[in-house]
Amino acid sequence: MRAAWITRAGGPEVLEVVEVPRPLPREGEVLVRVHASALNRADIMQRQGRYPAPPGAPANIPGMEIAGEVAELGGGSGVGRWRIGDRVFGIVGGGGNAEFVVTNELELARIPDTLSWEAAAAVPEAFITAHDALITQAAMQPGETVLVHAVGSGVGVACVQLVRAFQGTCYGTARSADKIARAAKLGLKDGGVIEGDPAAITELVQRWTDGKGIDVVLDLVGGPYLPAGVECLALHGRIILIGLLAGRAANLNLGTILSRRLTIRGTVMRARNAREKAAVTEAFARDVLPLLERGEVHPVVDRVFPLEQIRDAHVLMESNETFGKIVLKS
Repeated sequence: MRAAWITRAGGPEVLEVVEVPRPLPREGEVLVRVHASALNRADIMQRQGRYPAPPGAPANIPGMEIAGEVAELGGGSGVGRWRIGDRVFGIVGGGGNAEFVVTNELELARIPDTLSWEAAAAVPEAFITAHDALITQAAMQPGETVLVHAVGSGVGVACVQLVRAFQGTCYGTARSADKIARAAKLGLKDGGVIEGDPAAITELVQRWTDGKGIDVVLDLVGGPYLPAGVECLALHGRIILIGLLAGRAANLNLGTILSRRLTIRGTVMRARNAREKAAVTEAFARDVLPLLERGEVHPVVDRVFPLEQIRDAHVLMESNETFGKIVLKS
């Protein structure tokens, strides 16, 4: 099969598309013919040698979300959830940027008939992560306010739509006014362009909420955005830390955390065990698939590349100029 291959740690130039053996599914697994996959920051970090694939995943083939059809069942009759030819998508530990990938049958969900392969590939990581952070981890309630940092990212645009779908009010930050404007069409009530010190967010939040503060912050950026998020929170507010694009360290005002009884929780998908991944997939299928089927939320695709142009896709992702997801056709 054809697969993207990380020849060594480095920039996009270290990626090649090569022929490698097709993987074989074991008991409880399925082989998926991948029609499309999508890029994530984890793929960039893996290529750079800063985020190795988890145990059991291909070490040199990136890609952690896929859309395709079931091609083979592992263990014969041992797999009961899917049949050959079923359209499925999900998050995988790695190896998604290829023509075939093996994954646990419980970590896949059914693709709605209304979605193309390219659109479906833009769903799993974005919407599963957003749903888990917003509903499972932060326990957002109808009527609450949510602030999303990096609102134009794949997870960001999913968060905006889910906040609206679950009857919350969403605000966001981005690096450009264009991203704020585009997010507004998805349900963002208001947003701010952050070009320097993110402490400026506090003043915006005070204006948006009439001084009350934000109930939930979904932080996909980290670094100095985390202490800024702390200062933005209302009483009993929650921060869910999802990404570290702006840095891995921050100075926090512990007094604010204590006096407002705040909660700060980190979350990651790739490092979870099979049981946890199955649980988040099941929750996504229960709560989000119906929204996708009715068109109440939808994936946002910035650009589609053929697998052979994966270097160009990585260059575009690192430019931070995208809105939504970058998709690869296998």
